Amino acid sequence: MQDSGNSILQCIHMDDYSANPKYLQVADSIKQAVLDGHLKINDTIPSINELSFELAVSRDTIEKSYRKLKSDGVLGSVPGKGFFIKSIDIEKQLKIFLLFNKLSEHKKIIYDAFAGILGDKASIDFYIYNNDFSIFKKLLARHVGAYSHYVIIPHFIEGHEHAYQLIDSLPKEKLLLLDKLPPEVTGEYAAVYENFEKNIYEAMEQALPQLSKYHSIKLIFPQHTYYPEEIIQGLKRFCHQYAFNFTVIHELGDSEIEKGSVYISVMERDLVILIEKILEQRLQVGKEVGVISYNEIPLKKIILNGITTVSTNFQWMGQQAAHLILTNSRTRVEVPFHLTLRDSL
Repeated sequence: MQDSGNSILQCIHMDDYSANPKYLQVADSIKQAVLDGHLKINDTIPSINELSFELAVSRDTIEKSYRKLKSDGVLGSVPGKGFFIKSIDIEKQLKIFLLFNKLSEHKKIIYDAFAGILGDKASIDFYIYNNDFSIFKKLLARHVGAYSHYVIIPHFIEGHEHAYQLIDSLPKEKLLLLDKLPPEVTGEYAAVYENFEKNIYEAMEQALPQLSKYHSIKLIFPQHTYYPEEIIQGLKRFCHQYAFNFTVIHELGDSEIEKGSVYISVMERDLVILIEKILEQRLQVGKEVGVISYNEIPLKKIILNGITTVSTNFQWMGQQAAHLILTNSRTRVEVPFHLTLRDSL
């Protein structure tokens, strides 16, 4: 057996920015080293204690990595002699750079559906840039060219023009955009996206019977947000068509909630403030004031006896993105959008 202790250290890449557990980063690095020919069958690799020391990670992390590699058939062990490469017959996996703008319950649904379809056909390196262009730029610069696919949710509060230029520079056969379809990104690439203006317009049309008891629609839309302006345009067009007064509120602040109005909240924190104000003023929800919230989560079935929501099918979005990658398709697919009527309207 050949001792490959030094060479394996050069092959293992740890990234503190990655949302992937470190034990998976180690396991995936060793698999990649086998695929690249840096590790050959019967090559020995460091002990758990040695690799833990060299990488400055816990012993438990390396133990979980080796356990994963053994279950995958890559690693073998001989008592008293240590670990060695048992098999180099590894099916070449798709290697996916998955970049989300933030963590949320909705993003977890997308991720779980995406990873669930891909299964062991792909390794996924998962990163979060917190709607921050500087982090986005750093992550993309560090990993450009290293992946078979780049799956990106492109939502920014500032710097979106430069971000779209970076996205546009990626090879289009490797690019898949989720949730938003920026016109600045050119060429033929895959996408699973929302049509924000059309979606809100059509959802409000479905709610017309319930909306008829109100005279005004007020959108709570923070001045600095990653949510697209198309939502405002769609609501404005709807209100003009059906003779509702329309107002955009950037911040609720000290303002009172007005009877005869429907409030639409895109952010969860604004929804909490809105509910607090409604309760303070002892208004009857669904009669004196209406409430609609963006993005369906189970809790909204319960709050105020049920909050009406408008929402994308996040599970479908993740599943569809995975299917596009598995079929190597550059199709652009519009995600279904749903109105869920409850007592708040």
